[in-house]
Amino acid sequence: MNQPAVSPTLDTLFQRTLMRQPHAPALLDPLNKARVTGHQPRRMSYAEADTAIEALSAYFVEAGLPANSVIAIQLPATVEFVLTVLAAHRAGLVVAVLPLLWRHAELTAALNRTAARAIVTMSTVDGVSYADLAMHAAAEAFSIRHVCGFGTDLPEGMASLDEVLARPPGLTRAVIQDGRKAAMISFDVTAEGFRPVPRPHFSLIAGGLAMSLEADIRQGATLMAALAPMSFAGLASSLAVWLLSGGALALHHPFENDVLEQQINEHECEVLIAPAQLALRLGDSDLAARMPSLRNVIGLWRAPEQVAASDAWIAPHAPLTDVYLFGEAGLFGARRGEDGMPVPVMPGPHGAPREQSGSSIAGEILLTPKGTLGLRGAMVPIAAYAPPQPVGDTLIAQPPRDYVDTGYAARLDRPSGAICITAPPSGIMAVGGYRFLSNDLQEWARRLGQGALLTALPDRLSGHRLAGRAQDNARAREALSELGLNPLMVEAFRDRSGPT
Repeated sequence: MNQPAVSPTLDTLFQRTLMRQPHAPALLDPLNKARVTGHQPRRMSYAEADTAIEALSAYFVEAGLPANSVIAIQLPATVEFVLTVLAAHRAGLVVAVLPLLWRHAELTAALNRTAARAIVTMSTVDGVSYADLAMHAAAEAFSIRHVCGFGTDLPEGMASLDEVLARPPGLTRAVIQDGRKAAMISFDVTAEGFRPVPRPHFSLIAGGLAMSLEADIRQGATLMAALAPMSFAGLASSLAVWLLSGGALALHHPFENDVLEQQINEHECEVLIAPAQLALRLGDSDLAARMPSLRNVIGLWRAPEQVAASDAWIAPHAPLTDVYLFGEAGLFGARRGEDGMPVPVMPGPHGAPREQSGSSIAGEILLTPKGTLGLRGAMVPIAAYAPPQPVGDTLIAQPPRDYVDTGYAARLDRPSGAICITAPPSGIMAVGGYRFLSNDLQEWARRLGQGALLTALPDRLSGHRLAGRAQDNARAREALSELGLNPLMVEAFRDRSGPT
C-alpha cells in the first residue's frame, strides 16, 4: 500500500541534519548572554541540542501536558528559545510566542485567548524580572497549570528547566510528524483589535523557504539572526531558515553593534538576518573590510512602505535581500540587483527565487478593491484574518475570501505596473515590533494627568517612537507602567525639555 505524502515539520528538518552530521555546530549563543540573562553563552552541536530537546520534551510529557495543547513561550533570542520550541513540537504541543515587550495585561489576554496550559520564560532579561511577570499573569489565566523558567532565583512554584537539562532525558511520547498540524500561535493587532494567528508547520517552512531561496543561502551556512524571534517573521527568519540550511545558527539579542560585529567575525557567519535599517547602517560602514565572511544579508522591513525610498546597498560582496513584513499575515522577499537599489515588485504569483523562471511559487501579491495590499499562499493564514460575520446576517453564508487584506495602502505604478506600498494600516502604530491601536494613545495620555501629551512620532528604525510631555514625569512613568507597558516602552517617553 502506498503511504500518503506527509509534509515535514520543524523537528523533522532538525532530525534530518542530526542524522547526517550529529557533531556539527548547531546553536551559538549571544556573546553578551551573561549580561542579558545571567547565563554563560553556550555552543551546541546537533547531538547536544538533540539531548537537550529530548530532556525538555520528556519533561513536558511527564508534567501532564496533553498532545495538541498550547504552551506559551516568552524568551529572548538565546539557545533556550530554540530548544524549547523544538522540544514542544517533539512533545506534540503548539507554541504560542509572547513578545518580550508585553506586560501583565497583554500576557493575561494572550494566555486566556489561547487556553495555554503552560508558560516558559527566563528569570530576568536585561534586568527585568520576567519570572514575576509570568507568575502574575498565570494567576489570572485559568487554563495555566505549569509555570517554568530558565535561570536562577526563580519564584516559588516555578519549575526550573535548567535542572531538567542537567539530568538524563526521561520518556517522551510518539508523535505523528505532519507539517499540516498546528505549530505556533503568534499575535497581531488589526483594526478589529487583538488577534491570535495560528499556523501549521508548513506555513512556517514556506516563510523560511521564501527567504532562503530568494537570498540564495547555501546549504550548511552559518547564520546570524539579529531579530527578536517572537513573531512569524522572527521564527521564519531564524528557526525555519536555519533548519532548511542545515548549518549553524548564531543568535544575537537586539542590539549591540560591537557585540554583533564581534559575533559575526568570531563565528565566521556567512548570512546576516537583521532589521533592514540596521543592515543598511552596517552596509555603509565598509562591510567588506569589517565583516569579510558575510556573503548574504537579509533585511527585514517592519515598515514595508519605506523600502522604495531606502538608500542604495553598497556592499556588493554580500547582496541584500529586502523582506517585506506585513504583521503576522505574511511576507515576501526581493533580492536587490547590481545597482543596489530595491527592485520593482510586480503583482501576481511570485516564485522563489523571484527572477528564476520555473521556480516554485512562494505566494501571490494582489491589489484589493479597497486599494490595499492582499496576500495569498502557503504561508498566509487566511482563516485567522477572516472578516467578522455581519450583524443580523448569521444565517447567510458569506462569500469565501482566499486572501488576507494586510491593510497597507497600495497602488499600481502606471509606467511599470509594479506595486507601490504607500502607507501602513490606518489606526495602527508600531514601536519596534510592538503594534497597538492608535486609539490606545488617548487612554494612555488620559492616565498621565491634566495637560499631558503623548504621541507616536515616525521613526525610520522602529516605525514609531513614543514621545510626550507631562508636568510630573515620575507620575507619567508610573501611570504607563500601571497600564501594563514594558519598561522598554516607558523609557521611550521623553519630556520635550530633556530626558525623564
